[in-house]
Amino acid sequence: METKRIFNGKRDYLYLLLFLVIFINGFESGGYQASLWSIGNTYDLSKTSMGIFASVELTATMLAPIILGSWADHTGKKKSIEIMLVLQALATVWIFLSKSQTSFLLAVFIVGLTTSALQFISIAMLADEYPVSHSSKIGYMTSMYALGAFTAPLIVHWYMEIGFSWRTLFLLLALTSIVAAIGMFTTMEGIRESRSNTTGEEIEGNGGEFVLLGVVLLAVIMCIYVGFENGFSFFIDSYLKDELGDSKGKLALSVFWAVMIPARILVGHFSEHTKKILLGSVIAIPLLTTVIASATDGISIILLCIPLGMASGAIYPSVLTILMNFSGKRTAMATGLITAATGLGANVFTAMTGFLVDIFGFRNALVILASFFMISIISVLQVKHLLIRLGKRKD
Repeated sequence: METKRIFNGKRDYLYLLLFLVIFINGFESGGYQASLWSIGNTYDLSKTSMGIFASVELTATMLAPIILGSWADHTGKKKSIEIMLVLQALATVWIFLSKSQTSFLLAVFIVGLTTSALQFISIAMLADEYPVSHSSKIGYMTSMYALGAFTAPLIVHWYMEIGFSWRTLFLLLALTSIVAAIGMFTTMEGIRESRSNTTGEEIEGNGGEFVLLGVVLLAVIMCIYVGFENGFSFFIDSYLKDELGDSKGKLALSVFWAVMIPARILVGHFSEHTKKILLGSVIAIPLLTTVIASATDGISIILLCIPLGMASGAIYPSVLTILMNFSGKRTAMATGLITAATGLGANVFTAMTGFLVDIFGFRNALVILASFFMISIISVLQVKHLLIRLGKRKD
């Protein structure tokens, strides 16, 4: 297949800006989690209040796609991203300067709303403007989120060690949002690529048709995956300490997140096999989790976190790549529904994991959590069947 650029010839850096936006989102998520204890001390919060502080942003994350998905499709994705970046910069500056708890919560809600919107609109814009290479670029884009979430706690720990406040996080977010906004204002909108000499093996578009069933099936897969990821991430450290008397929980978590980065890049490079990769991942995760739940030492769990993180990291770019077959011209709406599902999974499954741990203990709770992937396996098989019906027989 030959790829021809139909952009006006100016240097194309739009995809790099979109990568930066997603990196900022990951950095904000990891940085906020790493700062929550210090924020709680500043505002003299109980553990329950700290949970409420965390849930304010998660609630905004769920609401953004519902409120703004259709709006972004009608307003234009470039303009929508510019508006969201400006709002995000203002909200983070507000947090940096304000001393009021009420102002903080309101601003955090706005940050949650804008980061969620920026995530699904950026993915939609990437798919619209790079119709040929978006599959490989999605792999890199989703790895940027993992990279941001992985590096943020390290940077937060570093600047707090040298005496800076937790508010520094929001100053950094404001500065990077401004840089991204300037970049968006100075780049031009327009499809960067066109198809020519396509082959019969290639997945073609669906003629502008929005296939709700396909989007819903993929949303179910993402809801369960993100729910599992959050439940595992929040409780693996406690599991090692309480069950095994091992202090390597944070190392296990770091390994789990770190291997997601190459996994997502690899999915982009092997995008012709996304359905096989997705099916293999949703089968591997419950199997690996069951083995982890029966492990008797921390080293074994850390080693098992490598394939578990690889399988987990592969799901997001695989889902987004397949999603483009069902989104038609409503890419922001489709990616918005996926983003809403991730927020729902993060909230429900994290709370449920804690409940299961209290009743059944860590080992059984992990197995029960992983068992939800049976629904994911069925959903992937249904997606494959739906794609065959639509004539998309790739891999």
